[in-house]
Amino acid sequence: MSRSDPPALDLPPPPRLRAADIALFLDVDGTLLEIEREPGAVHVPDELCRVLGQLQTATGGALALVSGRSLDQLDRLFSPLRLNAAGLHGLERRNRSQVTRAAPKPAILARARECLSEFAAATAGVLLEDKGLTLALHYRNAPAAAAAALAVAEAAVAESGGALDLLRGKMVCELKPPGADKGQAIAAFMAEPPFVGRRPVFAGDDVTDEAGFATINDLGGISIRIGGASPTAATFGHRDVTAVQTWLLELLEAEAA
Repeated sequence: MSRSDPPALDLPPPPRLRAADIALFLDVDGTLLEIEREPGAVHVPDELCRVLGQLQTATGGALALVSGRSLDQLDRLFSPLRLNAAGLHGLERRNRSQVTRAAPKPAILARARECLSEFAAATAGVLLEDKGLTLALHYRNAPAAAAAALAVAEAAVAESGGALDLLRGKMVCELKPPGADKGQAIAAFMAEPPFVGRRPVFAGDDVTDEAGFATINDLGGISIRIGGASPTAATFGHRDVTAVQTWLLELLEAEAA
């Protein structure tokens, strides 16, 4: 069941949360950080790194980033932190320094990469981000190209004969192998220490986070949609990135108190 307008979230949500009792999962772009015009333009404030580092300790290590970015990108962004994380929408995952990663299939992506590259090169403002295991076609700087970008991505998926899935996000179309999503990544974390036995909490902002919300709800946790009024499975909502950062700080301060 999805709702178009998740209720406002009390901070922290009832029943009052303690960092020591929860497993905390956080999307990055649009949740922890504002979405920029290009993926490489994102910057992580020092204060956010401090709060995340202390929350990692307060949760006993039961904190993980769950992102469409790769693990390498996440480590560069949040350096010197090295957090538990699921990257590329669950195609790669790290817990306690053990990394699992889907096997690359370059032949499957080759034709799609060629089509998307040609479109990006011919369309001003469109950017193709090659993440190795996935291809993301960004049109934030060319909103008029949205329909054409979607058509090119859909054609590449159809040509793959089921070897690729299409993920639609905020001003982006992403092609990825099937068989992994953020919900599956969260479920895998929840079966392992230090996450097992805790109440899961997941905050995300996009359609790509809906699988995570569904898993969190199934586990009796707290799902939080950031911004927007599109249909969502999330049971709570925050206004924006600033509200999320404030909530995390208050969660940390409540633990210290």
